Amino acid sequence: MRSDLNRNRLLAIIDPLYESNILSNGSIIMTEPTGRRRAGREGGGREGRREARANAVVATTPFIERKIPYFEYLTEENLQLIEDNADILLEEIGIDFLDDPEALEMWKEAGADVRGNRVHFPKGLCRSLIQATAPREYVQHARNPERNVIIGGKRTVLVPAYGSPFVHDIDKGRRYATINDFENFVKLAYMAPDIHHSGGTICEPVDLPVNKRHFDMVYTHFKLSDKPLMGSVTHHERAQDTVDMAKLVFGEAFVDQNCVLTSLINVNSPMTYDATMLGSLKVYARNNQATVVSPFILAGAMSPVTTAGTVTQILAEALAGIAFTQLCRPGAPVVFGTFAAAVSMATGAPTFGTPEPSQVIYAAASLARRLGVPFRSGGGLCGSKLPDAQAAYEAANTLQTSALAGVNFMLHTAGWLEGGLAMGYEKFVMDCDQASMISVLLGGMDMSENGQALDAVREVGPGKHYLGSAHTLKNFETAFYRSTVADNNSYEQWTLDGALDTAQRANILWKKMLNEYQAPAIDPAIDEALLDFMARRKGSFADRDY
Repeated sequence: MRSDLNRNRLLAIIDPLYESNILSNGSIIMTEPTGRRRAGREGGGREGRREARANAVVATTPFIERKIPYFEYLTEENLQLIEDNADILLEEIGIDFLDDPEALEMWKEAGADVRGNRVHFPKGLCRSLIQATAPREYVQHARNPERNVIIGGKRTVLVPAYGSPFVHDIDKGRRYATINDFENFVKLAYMAPDIHHSGGTICEPVDLPVNKRHFDMVYTHFKLSDKPLMGSVTHHERAQDTVDMAKLVFGEAFVDQNCVLTSLINVNSPMTYDATMLGSLKVYARNNQATVVSPFILAGAMSPVTTAGTVTQILAEALAGIAFTQLCRPGAPVVFGTFAAAVSMATGAPTFGTPEPSQVIYAAASLARRLGVPFRSGGGLCGSKLPDAQAAYEAANTLQTSALAGVNFMLHTAGWLEGGLAMGYEKFVMDCDQASMISVLLGGMDMSENGQALDAVREVGPGKHYLGSAHTLKNFETAFYRSTVADNNSYEQWTLDGALDTAQRANILWKKMLNEYQAPAIDPAIDEALLDFMARRKGSFADRDY
C-alpha cells in the first residue's frame, strides 16, 4: 500500500517537472517558464516540451577552465628518467632536418653539431632555448573577440577533427569530401556550444585543386564562423597565404604582435623533420603565429613497441621542433603536441582507445608541464568505419584520458572515423555530446552551500524522496548532465518515438543544426578584400594536384 502511494506521489511530482524541464548539454540553458501543460492541450505535452527546447538560448564559454587536479600517471623519478633518455637520443642519435639548408645553418649557429642533414644537440640546448622564450600560454584571437581562446595553463580548448579525405553519413555512406562538406562541418563546429575552435582542414575538399583549396578553406572559416581557426601547412606558400588572409581580417600590425592562427606541424617520425613542415613552421613562427609541433607516432612501426620508449622518442622529437620555433622568432607561441596510436602486432593496422596510447598521453602531458609549454593531444579517436559502439567507446576512452591528463588543445575532438580517413556527420554530433560532458567533468564539483545541499537533507529526512523538495525545484533545470543524443526513456516510449538508435538520432540532430545555422556577421569590406585576394592569387598560377 505504502509503495503504491509513494509511486503515485512520485508520478505527480515528476510529471510537472518534466513538462517544464529543458534539456541541458552542460552549458547553461535559459528559457521562459512554460508552466504545466497536459498532453492533448494546445501547445502542450511532448510537442510543447520540444518547442521549448528548440527555443532555448544556449550560453557558451570560449574554453574550459579546469578546476580539478591533473591525473599524474608517472612518478617524478619516471619522468626524470624519460627526460634523461631523450637527452641521450638528441645528443647521440640526433634528428634529421631534411632539405632545408637554412634550418641546418640556424642550428649550427645555435651550437648544435650538424653532420649532413642530421643535427646532434648538446645536452640541455633545446630545453634552454624553449624555457628562455617560449610562452607558457597564449591568447589566440578570434574574429569575434568573445570567442578568443587561451591555450595553456589550466584551460582546455576543444577542436574538431582534421585532415580526412572522406566523409561519412548513414544516408549516403562513405564518399570523398567536397567543399560543401567542408562548409557543413565549419557550420556544425560553429553551432556546437562546447567546440571552442573552428579547426583547420576539417576534411579535404577533393573537388578543388590541391594547390588552391587552402584559399577556400581559410575563407570558409573566416566567413562562416567567428571562432579561432588553424592555418594551412601543406606548403610554405600556402602558410604565407593564410597569414596574408589573416592580415586582411585583423590588420597587419595586429597579426605581428598577436596570435590569430594556430597551425599543425607534424614530425615525420621517426626523428625527421621534412622540408614541407619546416617551411610552414618557419612562416608561422616568424609571423608570431602558433605552431603545434606534434610527433606523429604509430607505436610499433614509427617508435618502439614500449610506451616508455615511445614517450622518450616523442619528447626528443618535440624538443627539437619546439626549440627551432624559438630560433625562428623568440617568444613565438608553440604547443607540445603528440599523436600516438598503437599498431596491431597481428595486422599492422593502427588501433585507438586502447590503454597504451592513454599511457602516452598521461606521460607526455606531465612532460609538457615540466617543460613549461601548452600541450596538445587526444580527441574522439577510433578505428571504426561507422558511428557504432566501437566508435563510441574508443572515442570516449581517448577523450576522457585527454581531459584527465590536462590537454590544452584537444585536436580531433569531434568527427573522427576510420583512423582519421573519414569525417563522420553522426560521429561529429556524438562526439560533441562527449565534449559537453568533458566540460562538466573539468568544471569540478559544486562545493557551494547550494551544492552541499544540507537544506535538502534536513527538509526530506529518512525514508522519503527529494523530487518535490524546495532544493530540487530550485535546481532541477540545471541538475545533472543530459545527453543530446542518448535515449533514457522506457522501452515503450522509445518504441513509440521510432525505436531509433544513437546514430539515427544524431542524423536528425546534425541536419537540424545545419537547417538552423545562421552565419555570423562579417564586415563587407573585409569579405570583399578576402575574395579579391583569393581571386588574384588563384589567377597567378595554374591548378595542380599536388
